[in-house]
Amino acid sequence: MISSTSNRHIAELHALHAAKGRAEAGAFLIEGPHLLEVALAARVVPLLIVYDPDALQRPAAGRQTLGLIEDAQARGAEVYPATAAAIERASDTRTPQGVVAMVASEDVSADRVRARRRGRFRPLLLVLDAISDPGNMGTVLRSALAADVDEVLLAPGSADPLSPKVVRAGAGAHFYLPIRTGLDWARIGERIYGAPPAQQVLLAEAGAERAYDDVDMTARTALIIGNEAHGPSKEASRLATGRVMIPMWNKIESLNAAVAASVILFEAARQRRHKEAGQPKRQTTESDEATTERVGGEGTQGAEVSD
Repeated sequence: MISSTSNRHIAELHALHAAKGRAEAGAFLIEGPHLLEVALAARVVPLLIVYDPDALQRPAAGRQTLGLIEDAQARGAEVYPATAAAIERASDTRTPQGVVAMVASEDVSADRVRARRRGRFRPLLLVLDAISDPGNMGTVLRSALAADVDEVLLAPGSADPLSPKVVRAGAGAHFYLPIRTGLDWARIGERIYGAPPAQQVLLAEAGAERAYDDVDMTARTALIIGNEAHGPSKEASRLATGRVMIPMWNKIESLNAAVAASVILFEAARQRRHKEAGQPKRQTTESDEATTERVGGEGTQGAEVSD
């Protein structure tokens, strides 16, 4: 059992708290039973798992997690029991949940996630324009998956989607939602007008004249959500073909970025359901069931509501 907080494996996990460590290792951190369960359901096996057997043996849910860890080990994960002190060192949270793991960044690359995702048409692209708060970023990603967004494009100035706080707030979205990073605005434009090309690019902006629910988003659409403190970038404004706002009462000028994004995304999802209502019901796939059960199973941990 690992007891030293300076143990090599604990140091490897602790290094993933920082962007430099993640880049050098080509990996990121996941914590807690829920994210481990989501990863395995997505057929992603962590490279390394450390766990506290004392903490996990007591509750029934913990014993189920021990079963997941055994499964991961059988599938090739490097697994070590550790003391509570060692787990605390490896963890990025104030209250560790008994299991911390390292996952290869390549396993959640946009192309790899897209390859294992079912290929039905998803009309909505989401562009995050300098969403810098990790809690907001993770919350938006969780809502984007729940609203069945095709993929998310991260513009310059956005938070690192693989930082521990974003991963926790995303609650498993990283394993099912294609997230494209390292893009400049020229490449974002190429993705938007690639195949199939977007028919409209909507910028969410408080001063817009048209309400978000007055726009048809069932056709191929790119939605841009900007930084709430500084507003949309010049590049986002130039790319937009239309602007939408969320009507509000009681002198509230704006919503936080994660809330605003979620409101508009679920309106797009509502429109899509309404359009598809007359079509034959699609048979639910095993992959879709796993997404519903695993990703939606627990509350977001560590998410904040300010950007």
